[in-house]
Amino acid sequence: MTGHHSRRMRPDGIDPAARSRARRRALQALYAWQLSGQDIAQVIAQFRSEQDMEIADLEYFEDLLRGVNGNLAKIDEELRRFVDRDIAQIDPIERGVLRLAAYELLFRIDVPYRVVLNEAIETTKRFGADHGHSYVNGVLDRAAAEWRGAEATLGRG
Repeated sequence: MTGHHSRRMRPDGIDPAARSRARRRALQALYAWQLSGQDIAQVIAQFRSEQDMEIADLEYFEDLLRGVNGNLAKIDEELRRFVDRDIAQIDPIERGVLRLAAYELLFRIDVPYRVVLNEAIETTKRFGADHGHSYVNGVLDRAAAEWRGAEATLGRG
């Protein structure tokens, strides 16, 4: 990392492509965790040992998983206001995407809300059901307007 910067590296040292991969892997880990009920630390260890984790932002991957796990009650409580059904009834992929995005929107205000929304929609298009991204977009649009009101208002200007 030190000494040379790839073309895509931002001035703050964040590699957006590595962050995208971290989010995708975090979704897969969250999906596995939701289904298995394993301890989050076990899930993280399992994913860490996989080869392709080397190309993801490992620190961010862990932060996402520990953040969702540690704030799950608050995240689900906040999401409940924007979804049309019980959280448990939401497709597991969409539920994972919504929880990850909610964590970022609520607790990682260093990440622009537009990045969070775009990443969530792209990830859902890639892994979710056919029209899942429309549902995720609708929920997160409304949530971001409330949780990141000032930023969202400025962004629409």
